[in-house]
Amino acid sequence: MHATHHKHWQRAIALLDMNAFFASVEQRDVTSLLGQPVAVTNGMRGSCIITCSYEARAYGVHTGMRLREAIKLCPRLIQRPARPTVYARVSTNIMHSLRNICPDIEIFSVDEAFIDITPCQKLYGSPVAAAHRLKRAVYETSGLLCSLGLSGDKTTAKYAAKCNKPDGFTVIPPWQAKTALQHIPVTELCGIGSGIGRFLAQYGVVYCGDMEKLPISVLARRFGNPGRRIWYMCQGADPDPLHPDIAAPKSIGHGKVMPPDTRERDSILTYLQHMSTKVGTRMRRHHFVARTFWVGLKTRHGWIGCKSRLTTCSNDQREIFRLAKTVVNLYWQGEGIFQVQLTALDPQAVSTQMDLFSPAGDNTSPKKTAAQLNRAIDKINQRYGDFTLAPARLLKRSNMPDVIAPAWKPDGLRQTI
Repeated sequence: MHATHHKHWQRAIALLDMNAFFASVEQRDVTSLLGQPVAVTNGMRGSCIITCSYEARAYGVHTGMRLREAIKLCPRLIQRPARPTVYARVSTNIMHSLRNICPDIEIFSVDEAFIDITPCQKLYGSPVAAAHRLKRAVYETSGLLCSLGLSGDKTTAKYAAKCNKPDGFTVIPPWQAKTALQHIPVTELCGIGSGIGRFLAQYGVVYCGDMEKLPISVLARRFGNPGRRIWYMCQGADPDPLHPDIAAPKSIGHGKVMPPDTRERDSILTYLQHMSTKVGTRMRRHHFVARTFWVGLKTRHGWIGCKSRLTTCSNDQREIFRLAKTVVNLYWQGEGIFQVQLTALDPQAVSTQMDLFSPAGDNTSPKKTAAQLNRAIDKINQRYGDFTLAPARLLKRSNMPDVIAPAWKPDGLRQTI
């Protein structure tokens, strides 16, 4: 085992994965749930399980399963409504504690992060010692257990983290990675879905060890650079670097799934007003404005809607919602709607200089009044919770619980719920 504590690894990457994250936070905060089968859903009316505790998994319950089905397998299952704001706060604290140990981090999702230990391995004595520090930091910060995988590349580290859940610490040294993956089905690796799996199977590549028999050019021709990466991934040599920097947003959007086949205009507008309010609030919070928006409604046959432009850049939800209503009037012909999406396509930083040039005493212009009103609303909502002050129509939005965005990050604009 001492070989694992090799003096210096050429590359050392850890993947840290919180175990049944949302359910673990519920069990931590409500002690009567400890050791119990717990399922977290979007609000009490949510019918789909977002995550469940390991006690529930023992009965065959899993993420994505319908609650009805899960209760048949596990009659003692305890349903808990998700508390996304709490989970985001816990995750933010965890990510910051990891950065204090090794600053090079790629947030993979709200409950997973890659950490590049290579530059700081000497500081802690070895990659393994640094990884132990990271795992300990998670527990000290949050009171939660996690699983950690350590190897010389991202894919092998992610595979290692899956190996000994729920409280695992798995080390696959880079020089053993190829052998460790040899008998693992290729579709077990992150990023190799069933479609790519079927393509590889045609060439006799079912397990990672089969990959070296296939020329890299076959994958490169079919999938380009991602194909080349897959060829290396299967041999424990994923070349992908960490991506720690969050680029300025190319778009700022929110979408919601609706009750299937919704045909009431009022209901569709309620959802769009909710999205307009979320997009506007988020843009103001991070000092962005935009002029071009995409408003989309998903029907059984795909999306309808279009790109629309405001006369000037704005982050006022009333203007955005007016645009959304126009799109509904133009494109919706009464067909059933399954989902809405509203996205600012050209967000740009607000110029803080503008106010210097507005004519003296022009405090009554509609734009100025709207900005003052929005500032007041934002302050109240930041203090007392989102939608404390909101358009009356949004009183009907009670069946639209918030969720953590897939592109969530612990800082800045992408910290969205």
